[in-house]
Amino acid sequence: MIRSFTTQIEITHSREIRITLPGDIPTGPAKLSVEISIQESKRGKTLGDLLRSEFFGMWRDRTDIDDAVAFARQLRETAWNRTQ
Repeated sequence: MIRSFTTQIEITHSREIRITLPGDIPTGPAKLSVEISIQESKRGKTLGDLLRSEFFGMWRDRTDIDDAVAFARQLRETAWNRTQ
């Protein structure tokens, strides 16, 4: 027979947890599984996050773009004119 028990715990800064099981849990060998839910950071994205993203350098192999600044300017102008 397999008996499972679920509870919410807090992992301390020292990475220790203390678990107190209900009295009806049998003693003896057991298997312990820990499921960690990762919370999104409340801080904004950083330049380092952008540099490590798949977007940085995604057009590096394009041979049809001689002047990246002029190309980007043209893309912006086209987008701005489309919304007016």
